[in-house]
Amino acid sequence: MNEKFFSLPGEKQEAIINAGFRVFSQNSYKKSPMSEIAGAAGISKSLLFHYFHNKKELYLFLWEKCVRITIEELQKSGCYGQKDLFDSMYKGMLAKIRIMRQYPDLGVFVVKAYYEKDPEIREDIQNSMAGHLAYRATAKLLNVDPEQFIPGIDLQMMYKEMYWASEGYLWEKLQSGEINIDEMEQDFMKLMEFWKSIYLRKEV
Repeated sequence: MNEKFFSLPGEKQEAIINAGFRVFSQNSYKKSPMSEIAGAAGISKSLLFHYFHNKKELYLFLWEKCVRITIEELQKSGCYGQKDLFDSMYKGMLAKIRIMRQYPDLGVFVVKAYYEKDPEIREDIQNSMAGHLAYRATAKLLNVDPEQFIPGIDLQMMYKEMYWASEGYLWEKLQSGEINIDEMEQDFMKLMEFWKSIYLRKEV
């Protein structure tokens, strides 16, 4: 990657980043032409190749940008310091919604990147995702009080089940072409209430 990209004004950087998210979120990796990304960013194709040597470099830059943005926003939200898992999840959800409002196509890009099959990038994405998930799960569960849950529950498995359900929900929305942030917020609130009714220790 050419470091001159970072010397661009912030607005121009954001235009290129959002253009990449938009085009890659609408197509597979293979069917996302650099010319279309350049057009969406308002620059020439040759200039885009000046900043990023090839499509893979741009794609992986955008992926790592997603990871950095997400970790930074989750840390700022305070979700990792909560002893109540559902308070942590709620703060995390609000952080992700803030991200999606700033970068409207980021959420779809992340989901599509996770399921991308192209061998040129699949291994890089999967390796990055594995490390990110391990960090996130450990950080979330580190301070959780196990006494708030029903006796004998496997906290790691519970967290995985909730994560898988969330991913399934996002994939269904992606397949239907319906990404409504306000609706997603309401649906996740309902999901959390459901999980509370199943996993939390009942008051005697």
